[in-house]
Order: sequence, then structure tokens, then C-alpha cells
Amino acid sequence: MGLRLIPSTFTLRRLTVAVFAVSAMTVLAGCARDKELAYKETPMYELYSQAVQYLEQGRDEEAAKYFDEVERQYPYSVWATTAKLMSAYSNYHTSQYDEAVTRLDRFIAVHPGNRDIAYAYYLKGLCYYEQIADVRRDQEQTRKALDALQDVVTRFPSTPYGRDARLKIDLTRDHLAAKEMDIGRYYLSTRHYLSAVNRFKVVIDTYSSTSHVPEALHRLTEAYTALGLVDEARKAAAVLGYNFPSSDWYRDSYALEQSVDRRLASATRRNNIAPVPPNSSPKSAQPGPNPAEETARLSKPPAVTNDPLGTPSSGPINPLKKPGEL
Repeated sequence: MGLRLIPSTFTLRRLTVAVFAVSAMTVLAGCARDKELAYKETPMYELYSQAVQYLEQGRDEEAAKYFDEVERQYPYSVWATTAKLMSAYSNYHTSQYDEAVTRLDRFIAVHPGNRDIAYAYYLKGLCYYEQIADVRRDQEQTRKALDALQDVVTRFPSTPYGRDARLKIDLTRDHLAAKEMDIGRYYLSTRHYLSAVNRFKVVIDTYSSTSHVPEALHRLTEAYTALGLVDEARKAAAVLGYNFPSSDWYRDSYALEQSVDRRLASATRRNNIAPVPPNSSPKSAQPGPNPAEETARLSKPPAVTNDPLGTPSSGPINPLKKPGEL
């Protein structure tokens, strides 16, 4: 059976659709729109075979139309069920992702027990995965991809689709973490330190297995230092040093904390005034020193410490070790 083009009165604006030729063909006016085949009753195996042939030739749009025609003419056949999935694949292959997702959702809803249902879920995840945009743009498709791929892993963990979905989930999570880091760096550069802290905490708490955690801990140290929260900055740097001791980000955090220590020591020397604890009673109401007790105290030698290590009992403690030290 040969092929012929639709007559010129039904020519489409963007493409010409091939259909089967028959001697007694009836063309319906309502089927002459874009991306629709003119209705003609054709044996099911011929429609399906033609669709597969177009798919092998890379003519995916035409293949999708013939798969749809199988479903339209033989909706209750076994081939119609497979044609639905193949039509969605053809749409995916031509980057018509929204159309593919719509068809896949319908397939999943109508045929939840089909033997190819795992592939339907996986293909839906791929439709979103292929649309992941640069980290500087909105990541709505990335979040949808993560949800769809996680659905594959949850439902079909031991299938090849589940194993491949796990790898793509790692890449998707890393991409979402990169987006949070990009926003956090922007807040840090514009001195919105609290907003930056919140973004870096999301990376550390939610995306702890990604490659962005060391930088997030360092940026958190920077933000806390800028806010004057020295103790919090030390904690973040200590966590970074414990988990990533050989990281360049820890070297930067260590250098930052050493610089803060030097500035604090310099400020202390410039303002070397011993702090006086507050007293609830006024100075005039306090009793004066007893001359006899003062004479007895000063006549005794100073007490000797029993610390076997000879370590000072007071003074600043630096919880950070140098990069590379155990």
C-alpha cells in the first residue's frame, strides 16, 4: 500500500502529514487541522507498523500521530494501550514535554497495573529532568523532576529505572543546592547576612550529601563573623574542620578566625581595663578592710597550683585546629 500527500485544500501551515492511500478514502473536514490525520479506517497492524517505521526513521511527530490513530480507531485493543505509551515517547523525543507528561499521566491513571508502568513513571521523570534550567533561573522543573524520580525509586526500587533514577536524583539535589548557594552568595554580597544564613543552613540541613556543603559552612562562618556572632562562627568553622579537614574552604575559615582572634586581642590591649563586677550594695555601705586580716593575708606566701600539666586555669580556648592537623 503506497503513500500520498493530503490534497492541497488540506495543506497544513507548518508540515505535511503522510497518510495511507485507498481508492475509496473519505476525508472529514474536522480532521484537517494541524497535527491530525484524516480519518480512514485502516487495519490496526498497518497503523502500528507505520508508526514504528516513522519512529525508526526519526520522524517522531508523524509517529506520534499514527500511534494516536491506533488508539482512536481501536481504543479497546491491547495495541491501543501500548500505542499510548509510544505516543508519549514520541512527544518526549521531539522535546514536546508538556504533551508527553499529559499522555503519561493519563496512561498511569488508566493502566496502573500495566507491565510497562515503571517505564511510564520513569519517562515522566525524564520529561522534567530534561527541562532543568541554569541555577540562575527558576528551579520549578528541577523540583518536579526530583519528585517524579523519587516516585520511581519508591515504587520500583529494584528495576533498572529505579537504579538510574537514583543517579539522577543525586544530580538534581546538587542542582537545587547550587541554587540555594547562588542566592546565599547574593545576600552575602549585599550584606543581608540573616537571609544569607538561612540559605546556607538549607544547604547544610536539606542537601547535606551534596558537594556544596563545605562552601556553605565557610559562607556561614563569614556571615556569622560579619554579624559579630563569634561563637557561632567558631562552631560552623569547627564543624567544617571536623568533616572536611583538607578542604580549601576550611583553610579559608581557619584564616578568617585567626584574623578575628588577632583583632580581638589587639582591641583588648588597647582597652586594658579590668572589668568590675556589679555589686548590689552601694560603695559607701560596704565595710572597709580590716587592718589585722590584711596584715595576716599578706604575710603568707602565694598558693602553689597542683595541676600536673602546668596548664593555665584561665584564658581563651581555640577549638580550631590548623588545617591538616589530627
